Amino acid sequence: MSRRELFGSLCASVFLVNLARVVFAPLVQPAAADFGVTAASLGVVTSAAWLGSAAPRLPTGYLLTRVPRHRVVAATGTLLVVTSLFTSLSESVTHLAVGAFLMGLSSGIYFIAANPLVSELYPETVGRALGVHGMASQLAAVTAPLAVSFVLLVGDWRTTFRGIAVVAALATAFFLWAARRTDLPEAGAEDRSILAAARAQWPIVLTGIAFLGAAGFLWNGLFNLYGDYLEVAKGIDPATGRTLLSLMFAAGVPAFLVTGRLADRLPNVPLLLGIVGGFVVCVVALTFAEGLLAVGAVSVVLGYVVHSLFPAADTYLLASLPDHHRASAYALYSASMMVVQAMGSGTIGVVVASGVSYTVAFRAIAGVVGAVVVVLFGLYLAGRLPAGGVPGETVEGTTR
Repeated sequence: MSRRELFGSLCASVFLVNLARVVFAPLVQPAAADFGVTAASLGVVTSAAWLGSAAPRLPTGYLLTRVPRHRVVAATGTLLVVTSLFTSLSESVTHLAVGAFLMGLSSGIYFIAANPLVSELYPETVGRALGVHGMASQLAAVTAPLAVSFVLLVGDWRTTFRGIAVVAALATAFFLWAARRTDLPEAGAEDRSILAAARAQWPIVLTGIAFLGAAGFLWNGLFNLYGDYLEVAKGIDPATGRTLLSLMFAAGVPAFLVTGRLADRLPNVPLLLGIVGGFVVCVVALTFAEGLLAVGAVSVVLGYVVHSLFPAADTYLLASLPDHHRASAYALYSASMMVVQAMGSGTIGVVVASGVSYTVAFRAIAGVVGAVVVVLFGLYLAGRLPAGGVPGETVEGTTR
């Protein structure tokens, strides 16, 4: 079996692990109605899913210095089956938050193991491969709101988690079958020390955190509370809000593919600066937009821009890191970035529940992200940022 077929099984797996963390956003309103609480107060549940995604990333980096990547990927599928069934039994907000955290673990472990594996399967086209892999992940985000709307017609919101468990079991079996029939790359065989990777690669790791941390915090709060935001601030009903959320996520599907290819051709730092700056502009524009058409148009553009950030950032790291540090350094970056990002919806939910409007909260955080972009741009002009992926550059252990 060729690496292409193994890559296909990875795309199926990433669809499910991403669904496990994004599915909570469209479930906020029906779950809140069931539990008799406000939707904003369930921001803690969506944050729990992302904190769960952040928590195992550094331990997974250590695990990968001892265990082959494909075995760790397979373990995430089994974990997702068990945690989805646990979450389907939720009868309280606390139970749901714990379930969200546990489901998030599978995605955190998966991305740390799978993204380096993808980059090693296709070392000469890292951006393109990560873009396709990310596009498969993004399809889960597009599907989630529509799937929830369908599930609510035939059952309750808990049925969603039972469905995820069944499909995850099938996908895990397929991945194991594919892995056994593929000659796996051994690029990470010498990656045996997280501390050594941290000492050698800290400049690019910190730069990646700076790009993704602040922007991810804002994005996490925006999309997880998007439906409630539209209802409260824009007067848009929940069903229409879920449709707009799907459109915003759908705009990210081509963004992964296009930006992945661009990241193989353009200097990565200017590309990242442009993307994060564009994201800030889009968020501010959304707070000013009035009417369904205007909100929908801005949301689509925003969705395309923000989802361009992820393949660009992953290419920046994974195409530049040498084989003997790749998984460990990527784990350090990803774990740190995700902790910051995961706090977005919970923090904004608490702030809004205390009486601050969504509009004020989003504009204030967008201003902070904009300031970060200005600082990073200044450092770039001063030559103080690692160049990262550069077209035609050859990095030790990796041909690009």
